[in-house]
Amino acid sequence: MGLTGWYIHHHGAGHLTRFRAVRPYLPGDVVAFSSMPEPDDLPPATTWVPLDRDDDRPPGAPDPATADPTAGGLLHWAPLGHAGHARRFAAIAGALADRRFDRFVVDVSAEVALLVRLLGVPTVVVTQPGDRNDTPHRLAYASATRVLAPWPAGLHGSPATPAVVEVGGISRFDGRTREVEPEPGTVLVLGGGVADRDLAEAASATPGTRWQHAGGSTATWIADPWEALQRAEVVVAAAGQNSVADLAAAGARAVVVPQPRPFDEQVATGRILADRKLAVVEPAWPGPDAWPSVLDRARSLQPDWAQWRVSGAARRAADAIAQVRA
Repeated sequence: MGLTGWYIHHHGAGHLTRFRAVRPYLPGDVVAFSSMPEPDDLPPATTWVPLDRDDDRPPGAPDPATADPTAGGLLHWAPLGHAGHARRFAAIAGALADRRFDRFVVDVSAEVALLVRLLGVPTVVVTQPGDRNDTPHRLAYASATRVLAPWPAGLHGSPATPAVVEVGGISRFDGRTREVEPEPGTVLVLGGGVADRDLAEAASATPGTRWQHAGGSTATWIADPWEALQRAEVVVAAAGQNSVADLAAAGARAVVVPQPRPFDEQVATGRILADRKLAVVEPAWPGPDAWPSVLDRARSLQPDWAQWRVSGAARRAADAIAQVRA
C-alpha cells in the first residue's frame, strides 16, 4: 500500500489519540512527524520523526506571536526568523525528498498541508468543527486530495469541497463491549481544565455521589479509562472530538462543558449535542448549587449515541486514507 506520512499536532493529546485509533487499520509503513515526545509503544511498521517546536521563545529571541506569524492573514502560524519553525519544515521536506510518500495525513496544520502539497505529495487533511472559512483553512482544504471529517454525515457544515469524507466519530474504544453496568451515584470527570477547588465544591454540593477525576495530572491520569467510563452513572467531559466519540462508544449519560478553542470548535459541537439531546450541555463549569439539578438532568437522558457512528469509524478513516495515492 506504499508509504504514508502523518503529521500529528502537539496541542493536547487528541491528535495522537486519533492516530492511535486509525493506525491499526492502515496497511503499509507510516512515518509520523510531531513535536510531541515519541510514544513508548509505537505500532509496528511505524517510524517517529521528532520536530522542533515552532512556538517557543529561546532566550534573547523575539516572541514568535509578534513576528507576523499569519503572513498578513494568509497563514495561521509561520513566524518570521524562528529557527525551530525553519528546522521542522526542513525535516519534513528532507524526509519527502529522501523517500517516495504515496500520501500524507495532516492533523492538523494548514502550513504543513500546503508544504507537503507543494512538494508533490497528495494530502489527506483532517478537518475540525467550528467556523473554518478563513483563508488558511480554505487553502488547505482546496489543495487536499481528501478532507477527512471525523463526524457523521451532515452533522457539521463540512468544507465546500467534493473531497470531504465524513467517517463518523473516531474513538479509541471502537469495537469494545460493555463489561460492567453504571453504578448509581458515580460521576467521572474526564480530562483536564477542571480546578481541584471546583471539583471539590461540586462533590460537596452533591451528597451521596462519588466523584472521580481521570486526567489533568499525573496523579489522576488513567491510561485506559474504559472501565471507569462504563461504571460512571454520569460522565462530565469537554466537547473535544475524541472525548465526545468516547462518550458515544460507552453510551454514556453525560454533562458536556465546551472549552474555549479557536474557531469555536467545541461550542459548535456542544450546540449539536444539545440539539440532539445527546448530553446536558453547560456553557461553563456549573456553580456548586447547580450541580444537583445538572446531574439529575443527565441521569434522565436516553441518548441515541448510535447517530454518532462510532462503530467502524476508525476503519472507514483508514480506508479513505489508503485510497489516496500519488
